[in-house]
Amino acid sequence: MKEENSLIESFSEFKESKSIDRETLMYIMEDVCKHMLLKKYGQEANISVIVNPDKGDIEFQRYFEIVDDGNLTDPVTQIELSEAIKIEPDFEVGEEVCQKIRLEDFGRREILSLRQNLATKIMEYEGDIIYQKYNSRIGEIVNGTVYQVFKKEIMMQDEEGIELMLPKTEQIPGDFYKKGDPIRAVVTKVEPRVNSSLIVVSRTSPVFLERLMEEEIPEIYDGLIIIKNIVRVPGERAKIAVETYDDRIDPVGACVGMKGVRIHGIVRELRNENIDVINYTTNTALYISRSLSPAKITGIEINEETKSVNVFMKPDQISLAIGKGGSNIKLASKLTGYEIDIFRNDAIDEEDVELQEFSDEIEQWILDTFKNIGCYTAKNVLDISREELIHRTDLEEETVDEVLRIIKAEFEQ
Repeated sequence: MKEENSLIESFSEFKESKSIDRETLMYIMEDVCKHMLLKKYGQEANISVIVNPDKGDIEFQRYFEIVDDGNLTDPVTQIELSEAIKIEPDFEVGEEVCQKIRLEDFGRREILSLRQNLATKIMEYEGDIIYQKYNSRIGEIVNGTVYQVFKKEIMMQDEEGIELMLPKTEQIPGDFYKKGDPIRAVVTKVEPRVNSSLIVVSRTSPVFLERLMEEEIPEIYDGLIIIKNIVRVPGERAKIAVETYDDRIDPVGACVGMKGVRIHGIVRELRNENIDVINYTTNTALYISRSLSPAKITGIEINEETKSVNVFMKPDQISLAIGKGGSNIKLASKLTGYEIDIFRNDAIDEEDVELQEFSDEIEQWILDTFKNIGCYTAKNVLDISREELIHRTDLEEETVDEVLRIIKAEFEQ
C-alpha cells in the first residue's frame, strides 16, 4: 500500500502544478498501469485498474474464469476449481474469480518504469494541450515575465508558467530585459516538439503593432476604422494606412488622439518608434504623397507597368522624404507597393557645388552616406548643423568634421 499511496501522491502534485484536470489524469494513470500489467501477465489477461483519488489509492485486479480440474486450456484467463476454492470455498465452475494484484509484488525496476511512463504520458498530453492552445492564439498578444536571458533569445513565461521564446531577431533594438521584468509580444509560430511545444513570439512583427492599435483605439477594435497596411523598421519608424466608411470619423485623428494621447502609449511600448498614421486612398498619387510624410512633394510621375514612381520636391524636403538611413522612403515604398525615386525640382544655385565633385578628397562611401540623407550639394550639407549631420549619417564625429572642413574650404576659395 505504501507504493500505491506514493504513486497517487506524486501524481496528484504533478496534476496541481501542470493544471491537468482530474478526469484526464486518472484516465492516463489507468491506461499506463493497465498496459504494464498486460505486458507482465499477457495481452489476453482480464485486467482492471481502479483509481480512487478521493481515498488516495489505486487497485489492480485480475479476473479468471473457473474451469474443472484438468480442463485448463488458457492459464492467462482461466483457473482450475481446486485453486479457486482456496480463495473462496463457495466458488463454482463457470464463475469468475477476482484476484488483487499488489505493487509490492512487482520489482523495483518495474515500479520505476511505471512511474516514468506515467510522467512521460502526462507530459505528452500537456504538450498537446499547450500546442492546441497556442496554435489557436497565433497573432494574439501575450503577457509574460522574463525568467532567462540568453545571447540569442529571451525565455519568458506566461501567467500559467508556459514557456515562450523571444529570439534576438524578434526583439526591438533597444529592448533590454532582466529576469523578472514584465514583457509583451505577439505569438507568431508554434512548433510541436517531443513532450513540449516551441512557442515563438515577436515584438518586431507588424502584427504586434496592429494588436497594440486595437487595444488602444476602440474604433479599430470595433471595426469602425480599418487598418489597410502596416510597415515597420522596428524601433525607428512605422507607417500605418487606415480608412473608415463612417464619414463622421477622422481615422487619423482617432488613432492619434487628443495631443497624441492614444498613440503615445504604443510609442513607449515600441521603444519610441515614430509612428506615421495616414489616410488610405485608392488615388495612387495622393497615397504615395501621403506615404512620404512628413515631406511635401511638388510633382509626381507614375509608371504602372514597372510599379515605379518619380517624385519631385524642393531641396529642403529631400532629407525628410528619405529619413534616417533611408527608412522613410523604404517604408513608403513597402506601404504603397511602388519603387520611389526622388528628384529635385529646381535648378542648383550657381554658387553651389555638386557633392560628387568632392570625390577626389572624400571617399565615395562617405559621399553616398550624405546623399542618403538628401545632401546632394555642398550647401545641402552646410545648411544642416554639425550635430544633426552626425545624428542622421551615423558617421564618426571626426569624419563629419573633415567633410565640413573640405566643403568650407571650397567656398572660402
